[in-house]
Amino acid sequence: MSGYDHPMDLLAPTEAPAAPQLRDRSEIADRFKWNLADIFHDWAEWQRAYDELEIKIGAYAALQGTLEKGADRLLAAMKLSDDIGQLTYKVWYFASLKHDEDQRDNQINARRQQVQILFAKASQASAWFNPELLNIPLPTIQQWMAANPELAVYRFALEDLYRQQEHVLDEKGEHLLSLASRFSSAPNDAYAALSTADIRHPAIKLSTGSEVTLTYGQYRAILATNRNQSDRTAAFEAYHKIFSVNVNTYASLYNGVLQRDWFHSQSRGYRSTLDAALHGNAIPPVVVENLIESTKAGTEPLRRYHRLRKRVLGLETYHHYDAAIPLVDFDRKYPYDDVIEWLPASVSPLGREYQRQMREALAGRWIDVYENPGKRSGAYSAPVYGVHPYMLLNHNDTLDAVFTLAHEMGHSMHTLLSNAHQPFVYSAYTIFVAEVPSTLSEMLFLDHMLAQATDERERIVLLTHAIDGIVGTFYTQVLFADYELQAHRLVEGGQPITAERLGEIYFDLQKAYYGDALDYDELSRITWARIPHFYSTPYYVYQYATCFASSAQLMNQLTTGSDAERAAAIDRYLTLLKSGGSDHPMTLLQRAGVDLSRPETVRAVVDQLDRLVTQLEDAIRGLTRT
Repeated sequence: MSGYDHPMDLLAPTEAPAAPQLRDRSEIADRFKWNLADIFHDWAEWQRAYDELEIKIGAYAALQGTLEKGADRLLAAMKLSDDIGQLTYKVWYFASLKHDEDQRDNQINARRQQVQILFAKASQASAWFNPELLNIPLPTIQQWMAANPELAVYRFALEDLYRQQEHVLDEKGEHLLSLASRFSSAPNDAYAALSTADIRHPAIKLSTGSEVTLTYGQYRAILATNRNQSDRTAAFEAYHKIFSVNVNTYASLYNGVLQRDWFHSQSRGYRSTLDAALHGNAIPPVVVENLIESTKAGTEPLRRYHRLRKRVLGLETYHHYDAAIPLVDFDRKYPYDDVIEWLPASVSPLGREYQRQMREALAGRWIDVYENPGKRSGAYSAPVYGVHPYMLLNHNDTLDAVFTLAHEMGHSMHTLLSNAHQPFVYSAYTIFVAEVPSTLSEMLFLDHMLAQATDERERIVLLTHAIDGIVGTFYTQVLFADYELQAHRLVEGGQPITAERLGEIYFDLQKAYYGDALDYDELSRITWARIPHFYSTPYYVYQYATCFASSAQLMNQLTTGSDAERAAAIDRYLTLLKSGGSDHPMTLLQRAGVDLSRPETVRAVVDQLDRLVTQLEDAIRGLTRT
C-alpha cells in the first residue's frame, strides 16, 4: 500500500509533440490515401458495372419457378446469386468509400443512394428463392448435391436454410407475423425520440465557475478529463436525472421490447427469447449462461483494479464516474510511419507469411490514414470482395489511434484470408467470429508495445488501456447480457415490468460484479434506461464478450506451451481466419481450440486481467520509487 502514498506525483504533466494538423485532402500525400482505382478506374467504369448489375438482378428474377426442374437450374440460380453479390460489393463500396472521403459531396451521395435503391430492387427480385427452394424436400436437394460436385459447394448454405425452417410458420402465420413486424421497431423509435430528439440537456456549473451544457459527449468528456471529483459527481447526477424524470416511460418502452420478443418467440415455437435470439447462428443457450456464470465467478481482478485506482487517485470514495480518469498524464504521440513498422513485428507469433501479407496491406494504399474536412469520422475495415479490404482511419498520433489501426488490421487480415480461401458464398463471417481477430490483434500489439516501453508512465498508460478494454468489452457487456436475460425471464414468467423492478435488477448486478470496490449511488439504479442496445438490439452485446473470451483463449494457446503446441495453435487460428462463414461459428471456433460452452474459456479473460492488474501495480510502484 505504501507505494501509493503520493498519488499526485503520478499526475505530473509530460511534454508532448503536436498532433497532425487538419489538412485539405489535396495536401495529403498519396501514400496516406486509399487507391480506389483497384475497384474501378473512374465513374464511367462504375456506371457500366452498375448497369450490368441491374441486368443480372432482372435475370435472377426471371429464374422464379425453375428450381424444381433439377440440379442444373438450382446451380444456375446459386451461381447467378454469387455473381450479383460479387458485383454488388464493388459497385457499393466504390460509391460508399468515395462518399466517405468527403461526405459534403452531394453528387457522390446521390450515386451512393442510387445503389441503395438498386439494393431494394434486388431484395424484391430474390424474395422468391427461399420459399421456392423449401418446397422441394431436403432429401431431393441432397441427392442433387451428391450427383453434382459444383452444387455440392453450396451444401452448408442450402442445408442451413432447411435447418432454420424448423421455426417457420405456414403461409397464413407468416403473413400475420409480417403484418405485426410493422410495429416491432415502435419501442426503439419511441426510445430514440425520448432519449435524443426530445431530450433537454441540463447546464451545470463546474468548480472553475464555467457553465457546461451536459450533452452525452460533454458528460463523457468530464468523466474522462476532469480531475475534480465534485465536478464528476455533479455531471453524473445531472445526466442521470434526465432519465429519472421519465423513468416510468422508459420502463414502459422497455416492457414493449420484452413483450415483443416473447410474442415472436412463442409464435415461432421457441422455448425462450434466448433460444430465439441464438437459433440463427446455431448458438446453444449454454454459451450465454456459461459466459454469465463464469464471469460472475471471476470478478475479483475487476474489483482489484478499481481498488488500485482508488488508492492511486487518492480518493476517499470511489464511484462509477471515477473509473475513466487517467492514472497518469502521458501524452506521447505515435506517428503513423512508426506504427506501421511496429505492427508487422507485433504479429510475429503468427508466422512470416502472415507478416508478409500485412506489410503488403500497409504498403498497398489500402488505407485512408488522416482526417480531412468532410471525411467520415471513426474507423472501419471494408471487405471489398474480388479486390482487397480497405481501411478508413482518422489517425491523430494518439494511443487510441494506434490500437484502432491494430484492431482494423485484424479485421482486414481476416477478410483477406477468408476471401482467398473461400468461394464467395462463404466469404463473409458472422459477428460471433468477426471480433476475434481484431481483439487478438490488439492483444499482440499490446505485448509488443510493452516489450518496447522504457518509460514507466507509458507502461502504466498501455496497461490501463488494455485493462479498460477488458472492462468495457468484456465485463460491462456480460453485465448487460445478464441484465437482458433476467429482464426477459420476468416476461417469460408472467411477472410485471416496472421501473422499480428493472432498477433492482441493475443495482443488484452492479454489486454482484463490482462488490466492495465501488461506492454506489442511488441514481445508478436507472442506468439501464440509458443503454440504447437494450432497446435497439436485444441479446446482441454478449457477442462482444464471447469474441473477447475467444481471443484471450487463443492468445494463451499462441504464446504459451512447447514449440509444437504453439505451431499447432497457429495453424488452427489461421484455419479459422481462412474458413470465413463456411460453418456455424461455434463449430469454427471449436476447430480453432475454443469451446465457449466451457468455463475455462471465460477464465482465460479473468486470468489475463489478473496478470495485467499485477503488471500495473508493479509499474506504479516503479514510478513512485523514481
